[in-house]
Amino acid sequence: MKKIHNQFLILFLIFTTTISCKAQTIPLNTYIENIPLNAYLKDLNNELVPYIGTYQTTMDDKQITLYITKEDHKYFDLDDIKFYKDVLIVRYTVKNSSGVILQNTQNMNFNTMLEKDLIYSRRTRPDISTILFSYKGTNCGVGHGTIYLKKINDTQISWRYYAETTETYNGKCPSTADTTIYLPEGENLIFNKL
Repeated sequence: MKKIHNQFLILFLIFTTTISCKAQTIPLNTYIENIPLNAYLKDLNNELVPYIGTYQTTMDDKQITLYITKEDHKYFDLDDIKFYKDVLIVRYTVKNSSGVILQNTQNMNFNTMLEKDLIYSRRTRPDISTILFSYKGTNCGVGHGTIYLKKINDTQISWRYYAETTETYNGKCPSTADTTIYLPEGENLIFNKL
């Protein structure tokens, strides 16, 4: 009898844990103010998938290559709001007209969502085929801002980005730090899928 009771208790705990975990999974575009602690904002409708791939363009004698990947269940800690979310991560290379690499994040591992050079999806707008990305900026946060990628068709995306900061304002940035913004600024820049 005790064995049956213990088995029942174990099954009940597994069932309860499963139900509570599933209750924490919510749609990707739920407003952060409306999510419970440690919720999982999941890409339930595969809104991120069409953007995955490698894209390339040339602007101002620079070749820019974007490497867009999907990463599931990334942890965000925004002080009073903590949650997990499926995101797109954009790594990139920028080369000059001679093929010299000016900036390369292609092989970087981003362990937190606060690291420099990180570009991650913040919100999708399926109604206008657009995803908003946060760019953390390069050294000392220079260049941070919002990037908009719009899906034009299966092989092209449109890029829009303007840096919110273009220089450092405090003495904490080393004078030797490269604060050049290598990402292309402007809008309607077309990237082709490779």
